[in-house]
Amino acid sequence: MRVLIGGGSGFVGRELTKLLKVKGHEVTVISRQPGPGRITWTDLESAGLPVCDAVVNLAGENILNPLRRWSESYRADVFNSRLKTTRTCYRANGETTYTEDSEWTPFDVWSQLVKEWEEAGQLPENITKNTRQVIIRSGVVLGRGGGAIQQMLTPFWLGLGGTLGSGNQPFPWIHVSDLAGIISHSLDPTRVPASSQPEVFNGVAPALNTNCQFTQELGRVLKRPTLLPVPEFFLRAALGRDRAIILTRGQRVVPKRTLESGFQFQYPDLTSALRQILTR
Repeated sequence: MRVLIGGGSGFVGRELTKLLKVKGHEVTVISRQPGPGRITWTDLESAGLPVCDAVVNLAGENILNPLRRWSESYRADVFNSRLKTTRTCYRANGETTYTEDSEWTPFDVWSQLVKEWEEAGQLPENITKNTRQVIIRSGVVLGRGGGAIQQMLTPFWLGLGGTLGSGNQPFPWIHVSDLAGIISHSLDPTRVPASSQPEVFNGVAPALNTNCQFTQELGRVLKRPTLLPVPEFFLRAALGRDRAIILTRGQRVVPKRTLESGFQFQYPDLTSALRQILTR
């Protein structure tokens, strides 16, 4: 297949590109900078989509960039980087378990982003007759060389790691290899979708962990103490209220339809995932 990837030079994009090439697919990356195997966003706007069999959009401004203060300008960048490149989302709740079929309505800035993002990707009805559309809602992505782990390693190595807020909030996560695998799985032309409507896959591991469980397991694998919790008020002061919510509240999300589709996780539990990431 000929696959076009927006944001292909990012953390998840690099993993997906590597996997697709191993499977024999031809990959073209949409990037800010031109180069071999790449086209620019400007090229895309002026000439439209090149001939391809599938398009994957992974582009988006880093929401938790520690070098940028939360502001209206930053908020606009977060939204525009997703909506404009595409033209996902459950309420934080420690009790309810959400599947891909769970109904939801926007309830904060991030759920509104998910709603607008998914709507921006909706294809016209005349196109959906011949084009499969898949939405993947991913959890916190874990892996070497990027993602959440990269930001956590230094304080944990120094023995300064700890839970975020109460630590009781659900912490849906996924190994980057499994997220790339779900995307690749969704592109399989031999797979028959359940309906003509957009398919939704939850890109999260089957394990249901809290932030406290994640923190303890990360400390155990690193052989470092995790005795310094980060108070919620500190996160709000450092990141702003909207971004702090991402870390201090969570949803119990399970990959029901992902598993029913036949996808098999390489790293279904925290221990196997963290050992692969952190063991050299």
